[in-house]
Amino acid sequence: MSSLLNKMMITSLLPLTPYLLSLLLFLLLLEQISYLTKKRTAPGPPVVLPFLGNAILLVRNPTCFWDRQSALAKSSPLGFSSNYVIGKFILFIRDTHLSHKIFANVRPDAFALVGHPFGKKLFGDHNLIYMTGQEHKDLRRRIAPNFTPKALSTYTALQQIIILHHLQNWLRLSSQALPDPITLRFLVRDMNLETSQTVFRNARLAVRRLVETLSVCAERSKARMEIANSEPTCLIDFWMHETVQELRNAAQASSPEPAVVSEVEIGAHLFDFLFAAQDASTSSLLWAVSLLDSHPEVLEKVREEVAGIWSPESDSLITGEQLSRMKYTHAVGREVVRYRAPATMVPHIAAVDFPLTETYTIPKGTIVFPSAYESCFQGFSDPESFDPDRFSDERQEDRIYKRNYLAFGAGAHQCVGQRYALNHLVLFIAMFCTLINFKRHRTDGCDDIEFVPTICPKDDCKVFLSQRCTRFPSL
Repeated sequence: MSSLLNKMMITSLLPLTPYLLSLLLFLLLLEQISYLTKKRTAPGPPVVLPFLGNAILLVRNPTCFWDRQSALAKSSPLGFSSNYVIGKFILFIRDTHLSHKIFANVRPDAFALVGHPFGKKLFGDHNLIYMTGQEHKDLRRRIAPNFTPKALSTYTALQQIIILHHLQNWLRLSSQALPDPITLRFLVRDMNLETSQTVFRNARLAVRRLVETLSVCAERSKARMEIANSEPTCLIDFWMHETVQELRNAAQASSPEPAVVSEVEIGAHLFDFLFAAQDASTSSLLWAVSLLDSHPEVLEKVREEVAGIWSPESDSLITGEQLSRMKYTHAVGREVVRYRAPATMVPHIAAVDFPLTETYTIPKGTIVFPSAYESCFQGFSDPESFDPDRFSDERQEDRIYKRNYLAFGAGAHQCVGQRYALNHLVLFIAMFCTLINFKRHRTDGCDDIEFVPTICPKDDCKVFLSQRCTRFPSL
C-alpha cells in the first residue's frame, strides 16, 4: 500500500520537475549574480560553487586557500581579494593601511570583531572581545595595571617555576622516546595553560563552574588587598589592588563610589585571558624552537647574552630586571612574532555597507579578514629573512615600521596582554636555550605552515632534547 502511494506521489510530481529545476537554476543564478555584484572589481574567483563556494579547499587545505587569497590580493593594486564560502561573501585584506581602517572601526555601526567562531557561545555576549564604546575603554583602563613592569616582574617568577617543571618532564619524555623524537606542540600547549585539549573541547559545559570559581578567587583576592601593605602576587591581585585603591580614593575624597567591575564579571574576563593565551602563545613558542634550530648563529648569541646575565647554577630565578637586560633575546622574541604572526587574521563582520576605498564599498554582512601576517612582511628590510637585529637600537625597525607590525592587532581592540605574551616568549627562549640542547627532526615540509587554528610547523615541531646545563636550578 505504501509503495503504491509513493509511486502515485512521484507520478504526480513528475510534471512539476521542469519547473522545480528551473526554480533551482534561477536561485543558483541569483546567488552567482549576488556574489559578482559584491565582488565587483575585486580580484577573486569569477565563478563559485553554489552555497559551498570554496569551502572544500578552505577545510582541506587552509594554507593553500589563504595563499591563493594573498596571491590574488598581490595581483591587484587594490590590496585585497574576495571569495565565497558557505553562503558568505568574504574579503581578504593584505594592505596594511586598509587593515588599519578595519581595526579602527570596530563599533556597532561599522564592524563587529568575530574572534573565535564559537566565541559568543563559549564566552557570552558580554565579553571584552565584543564590547565597544566607553564600557570597553573603562574595562581596558582597569586591566592595564595587570601588565605594568611591576606586575610582569611578579609573573616572571611564577612562569619560571612552571617552565622549569615542564622542561624537566620534556627531557624525561625525550630520553624515553629515543631513538625517536618527541612532538612539542601539545607539550607546549599544556605548559602554557596546564590544561589539555579535552578541556577546551568541553569548555562550554564548564564555563559557568569555572567562572564561579574564578569569581571566588577574585573575591578572596579583594579581601586580601584591602589589608594594609598587602603586596600583589598574581594577576588577580593586581586587578583587585587597583579596584581597592579606586574605592579608597573615592572614600577619602567623599566622592560617589566608582562603578567597578563585579567579581563575577572579573571571573568571566579571567576565563577569557586563559583561553586567549593558549593557542597564540603555543604558536610563538613552537616557531621560536624551530627558527632558533635553523639559525644557529642566532641561538649562539642568545646563549651568550643569557650566560652573561643569569646562570642556572646560581639557584635563583631570572629577575624582571635581568630579563629586561636581555636586549637581543627580546629582539629574537619580537622577530619570531613578526616572522610568524600567530593570529594570522582577525575576522570582522561588516554591520553596514562600509566605504573601504574611493572605488570599493564593503557590502553589509561581508566577513572581512585583515591579515596581520601579510602586514608583518611589508615595509621591513628584507622581510622574508629571519633577522632579530632589525629590532636593535641601531636599526629600530620596530619604530620605523610600527604600523606594519600588526601581530597584536591595532586600534581599540589591540591585544591587551601583548607585553605579557612577549615576556613569556622571551623568558621561555632564555630558559630553553640555556638549559636544553635541542635538535629538530627535519623532514620535507616540516616547517610548512599549518593552521590549527593559529599557525604552527606542519610536523607539530618534532625535536630531540638533552640536558645542556650542569644541573637544573634548585628553587
